[in-house]
Amino acid sequence: MQVILRQLGDCNIRRAEGSDLIPVMEINLKTLPEHYSDYFYESLLAELPEAFIVAEIGGKHVGYIMCKTEYGFSNFKKLGFVKKGHVVSVAVLDEHRKKGIGKALVEESVKGVKSRKCDEFYLEVRCSNTEAVRLYEKLGFVIRQQLNAYYRDGEDAYLMAIELES
Repeated sequence: MQVILRQLGDCNIRRAEGSDLIPVMEINLKTLPEHYSDYFYESLLAELPEAFIVAEIGGKHVGYIMCKTEYGFSNFKKLGFVKKGHVVSVAVLDEHRKKGIGKALVEESVKGVKSRKCDEFYLEVRCSNTEAVRLYEKLGFVIRQQLNAYYRDGEDAYLMAIELES
């Protein structure tokens, strides 16, 4: 059953279902150089459906975000070991950018990881993707580290993170 989390004009933001995985994979192939196996998408949907969100306009998929949870050292506390949400992938089709869809996807995924009692939420973003970096900063994420040669093509990434209040 599709429950709309938010509407942005003619765009519906909702949790993903199994039937959304092929359109999500198609968006990934069109917009990002990093690609994943079918099983990987299925496993993320099964693990954290609260933070696997899609955006649709007129029944056509235009964006998605998928996340996972993990335990690891805090990005904020010196000696903390915490439960973290991790944005694995987020994308919006080129023709639908600058409409607030990416922002809404990230905001809804934050709610999803909070519902799983995560202490922090983090992501990696290409250092050259200044628009995305600015968006994440507006949403409260801060650059915690630069990861050298993080991407397959050798580009560096910023690790950006936000502390979540319970």
